[in-house]
Amino acid sequence: MQKTQLAVFGAGGIGRTHVDRIQRSSNLALAAIADPSDAAKALAEGLGIRWFADHRALLDAVPLQGAIIATPNALHVPMALDCLERGVPVLVEKPMADTPAQARKLVDAQAKTGVAVLVGHHRRHNPINTRAREIVQSGQLGRLVSANVMATFLKPDGYFDATWRKQKGGGPILINLSHEIDMLRFFIGEIDSVQAISSNAVRGFEVEDTTAVVLRFANGALGTVMLSDTVTSPWCWDFCAGEQDVYPRQEVQSHFIGGTHGSLSLPDLALWNYPGERSWYAEMTKSQSFVHQGDAYTRQLQHFKAVIEGRESPLCTALDGLRTMQALLAVVDAAASGQSVHLAV
Repeated sequence: MQKTQLAVFGAGGIGRTHVDRIQRSSNLALAAIADPSDAAKALAEGLGIRWFADHRALLDAVPLQGAIIATPNALHVPMALDCLERGVPVLVEKPMADTPAQARKLVDAQAKTGVAVLVGHHRRHNPINTRAREIVQSGQLGRLVSANVMATFLKPDGYFDATWRKQKGGGPILINLSHEIDMLRFFIGEIDSVQAISSNAVRGFEVEDTTAVVLRFANGALGTVMLSDTVTSPWCWDFCAGEQDVYPRQEVQSHFIGGTHGSLSLPDLALWNYPGERSWYAEMTKSQSFVHQGDAYTRQLQHFKAVIEGRESPLCTALDGLRTMQALLAVVDAAASGQSVHLAV
């Protein structure tokens, strides 16, 4: 079997995650790494693959079917554009750019070239979320009314030894909230407007440590997200869903979607509804889906392979990545201004 030849640009934490999953795969091959660091060069040498300090030199020298861009955010779009010019499909890590204007350049380039772009919102590839979306789209919940997300966790003191994490831009809104925003868009649809309020009362750093967000979706549903990195709590996706072994898994729920005819909790996929009369006096029933476990990063790479081969359309397009980014920045603006921020859908 001929393996799909991939390159990884950027060998930091998330880049190494992709390297690890490619190495484990039976139908993917790591052709080369582009990253100017000595650590990346040592990694490539240890794996017996080619190393390049510059991604353009790699693209000119190595035949590829796809490239994974896991560099600092500001480099995502320039590198992706270089790939698209050469006809190489890309998996671009989130956030896809450091500004919406840069993200728009990639959206436009993808439309012009027709070369595939997949944005790395990996939670979309979790089997739990695949099934949740099926349930929502099947109409079993009726008209969607509400969504509630708990994303409360405690970052250790040592996390803040890096000065930038104490400054604006280094807080949970820009670092953690994009996952929750994208999940809600994946389930419910486009976001029409955002309200938010933030606090730094616990640590007193320049950056926020707690944020409450209210979302209005284009279909009329309302959503809330409670986000904090200073709460001793098990109520967050990373603890509940078991996506990463570094976090101890807890048997609690973090996401709740409500409709006129049913409600769904995650990650347990419990569906609540009335079998007969719909009334708060009537008894409710609970049914539950049990899905096979699957590593979201592995599934994302297999989806990328299918996208490269034209068998599937990107589950998270460049436009999806832009819209999630716009909603995230709207939270930043709303928290700073105290005003509702409207998004163009």
